[in-house]
Amino acid sequence: MAPSQQAKSSKSARGLMTGLVVGVCLLAGLSGAKAQTPAKQPSAVPEATPQARPQAAPQAVPGFWDPRRRPERPDLARLTVIRFLTETDYPPFNYTGADGNPAGFNVDLARALCEEIKVTCTVQMRRFETLLDALASNRGDAIIASMAVSPQLRARVDFTDPYYRVPARFASRKDAVMPEIRPEYLEGKKVGVIAGSAHEAYLKAMFTDAELHPYPNDDVMRSALRKGEVDFIFGDAISLAFWINGSDSGDCCAFSGGPFVESRFFGEGIGIAVRKGNDVLRQALNWAMFRVWEKGRYTDLWLRYFSVSPF
Repeated sequence: MAPSQQAKSSKSARGLMTGLVVGVCLLAGLSGAKAQTPAKQPSAVPEATPQARPQAAPQAVPGFWDPRRRPERPDLARLTVIRFLTETDYPPFNYTGADGNPAGFNVDLARALCEEIKVTCTVQMRRFETLLDALASNRGDAIIASMAVSPQLRARVDFTDPYYRVPARFASRKDAVMPEIRPEYLEGKKVGVIAGSAHEAYLKAMFTDAELHPYPNDDVMRSALRKGEVDFIFGDAISLAFWINGSDSGDCCAFSGGPFVESRFFGEGIGIAVRKGNDVLRQALNWAMFRVWEKGRYTDLWLRYFSVSPF
């Protein structure tokens, strides 16, 4: 199942799993992934033209923790076990491993957090639509399942700080890669986008001179780019990263420009959900996430699961 089809706060909305509570994206040991929005572009036009040749980008590892804001170690004495709930089938974030046990980025992060807190950790896989009810009925303590933070969900659960997000990005054919994308560069260019999506709304608001071509789904949109029917496509960067690096793309395409992270369109980010008022667990997880990132373990996990960076 493609990442863009399921990282959402409901089966119809989780595809918009973006946003950030902690300001701009900080890099864990790297500095090449800048948040890119039309309002924050440098004024100088780069030397490369819109037809610049492709350039290999270094792998960028996102981080959402400010080293200047180190959280205090909370009282962990009351925590003896954390029962994590996660999704059944959303690779590479959640899936059943070869040994029949839960696996994936979310699962490995959950285990790393438990090691940092030094408590027993269990991971139970359930269908996504049952996770909130399972948490509410005390069949688990925390949901780590690529759940997008939203005002609607905040009314039901509390969230930790974000531990990842999905930026939006442009992709083009390899012979037309642009190192930077600004609205004026796409004047008259054909841009494919999913009809009715937040990505389409963003383009209509920010890239008013581009020629938008709405498509009903990712497969049709990506096929249009492969065939040269559009100059660019714009969408969920994690899903695009796996497509670019997979066999379905036919090695046709690459990212153009950097990530777009406007939370007004793309959401607040992906957090771990706990029951309302469970501040002990929420603060413990926030502290453990900072420690895992600070020690470089988050970077190791990211590089293990994402061979092409969405940032």
